[in-house]
Amino acid sequence: MSLMNPPADFPPASSLKLYSHEVDAAIPFWAHKNEHSGDLSVHQLVVASLFESDIFCTRTIGEMESCYCDYLEIQYKKPVLPTGAALPDKTQLISKNTARPLEERWANWLGGFEKGSVLYCAFGSQGVLSKDQFQELLLGFELTGMPFFVALKPPVGFETVDEALPEGFKERVQGRGIVHGGWVQQLEILSHSSIGCFVSHAAFSSLLESLVYTDVQLVLMPYLTEQCLNSRLLSGEFKVAVEVEKKETESWFSKESICSSIKTVMDEDSDIGVEIRANCLKLRSRLSNPGIESTYIDNIINKLQEVIA
Repeated sequence: MSLMNPPADFPPASSLKLYSHEVDAAIPFWAHKNEHSGDLSVHQLVVASLFESDIFCTRTIGEMESCYCDYLEIQYKKPVLPTGAALPDKTQLISKNTARPLEERWANWLGGFEKGSVLYCAFGSQGVLSKDQFQELLLGFELTGMPFFVALKPPVGFETVDEALPEGFKERVQGRGIVHGGWVQQLEILSHSSIGCFVSHAAFSSLLESLVYTDVQLVLMPYLTEQCLNSRLLSGEFKVAVEVEKKETESWFSKESICSSIKTVMDEDSDIGVEIRANCLKLRSRLSNPGIESTYIDNIINKLQEVIA
């Protein structure tokens, strides 16, 4: 089966697919073998685990991916149980954040902008770009004309982010743009009233946090296999985000497409902007339903008790 074409019995409404360059990037990982796996590749280990287990638990949400859980149940002939978002209760999180407020320098800087006007970008603790990718991303932010806060690791081959900035970039965005190469309090930043858009690599945890805890708009720039599927799910099926467009043969995004996607979601009056905001509100309401996490855990416990009974 081609990874770019889902099987005939796959959920018909699915928008999940991979482009050729995404498949090429995924193959080395799934084919990899290490000293602990013997002759089995990562793919073979995962498939063997699925076939030899009694129950398959996966960190997902039935409200989002129930059709895919049903599909796996049919394929592997065993229960597939979503664990839920596995996120802290919002009340507990607010209490924790009150005890650990946003770092003063960032709070002061963000406080100088209007509500919902600042773009925030982060690609996770393991996301490292090439110099060309890094610079194209920053130039895309510059093109928007909007204030932005970018928290990324230095690109490959550089010790600091300042060394890799496009020529003249720092002077051109003085006062409206920050590029930080260290760790930041992501959830506290996303919760700040001035943040209006989160440009993300589409890692599952980051997406759930932003959907459940904040009301920011999502622009997605996936570059790993799982991220690509997450992005297609949210942008294609649920229409709560915009994935930055790129040609199927290209592995990275142009500054023009980055700028265009950001402007699309930030325009509250555009058809896409209106649709995304309405869909986000509906999905957020479902994901924030009190007691939803306990329901998932109780279901898993009951199924496990049935298996060992």
